[in-house]
Amino acid sequence: MTAAALGLVLFSAFVHASWNFLLKKSGGGTGLITAASALSLAVYAPIVLAATWIQGYAFRPIHLALMFGSGMIHTAYFLLLDRAYRSGGDLSIVYPLARATGPLLTIVVAILLLGERPGPTAIGGALLIGASALLLTGNPLAWHKSDARHAVGFALLTGFMIATYTIWDKASVASFLIPPLLYDWGCNMFRCIVLIPWARHRVPGDIAKAWREQRGAVIAIALLSPLSYILVLTAMVFTPVSLVAPAREVSILIAALMGAHFLREGEMTRRVIAAVGMVLGIAGLTLG
Repeated sequence: MTAAALGLVLFSAFVHASWNFLLKKSGGGTGLITAASALSLAVYAPIVLAATWIQGYAFRPIHLALMFGSGMIHTAYFLLLDRAYRSGGDLSIVYPLARATGPLLTIVVAILLLGERPGPTAIGGALLIGASALLLTGNPLAWHKSDARHAVGFALLTGFMIATYTIWDKASVASFLIPPLLYDWGCNMFRCIVLIPWARHRVPGDIAKAWREQRGAVIAIALLSPLSYILVLTAMVFTPVSLVAPAREVSILIAALMGAHFLREGEMTRRVIAAVGMVLGIAGLTLG
């Protein structure tokens, strides 16, 4: 991985952990997610128009299909992530579980469906991720009896969405050459088309309420969420996804520290150790 790609990915990891911190701290909700997505669409529109005009973007009909598919996957991702936080899941538990699930699922699929035979380093990395997950969630014999079981379940489903959209989006920007700025904006457009009517039907007035009561969080998430992924998409244009996806998981450690320190989620030592174990395990998957 080049220094430029690494810089993009590491900065993206910090931005990504930051907006997740704000989502958890604000209390989240469909109204907030929808308001942030709609505001993001408006704020980034002139930037996208200027960038695509300068780059001389050549539209192809398949680009809309790719954006739609990614938009739907990201819609599920946002709703599952928000539900995990609102189900009582701490940032320092939900975020690491969700982020680590993607690379782990990738190696499982490679073994079972693609016939790949990863080396001992990759196997060790996978086992380390599993052990770290158990350490992170506490007593494996008791967590499923508590309220945290719902948060853990939603976090794992979120991880599945992450694995899905990572592969999908890599092909879109690298193989079909859709500019990252335009691609992320187009995905968000389709996401808004689904979220706005759904949020209005589900809880009338919820979007306006989120804007009134959590305006700061809405604005910050609207700016930071697209930025974090645009940086990753840019790196994936000229860097293999097998290097980008694991490298961005350093955000696991950042989020664990934010949750334990700023949100006072407790048991900081155990959770940070587990987060470090997950980052090392993902590195093992990459090297193996």
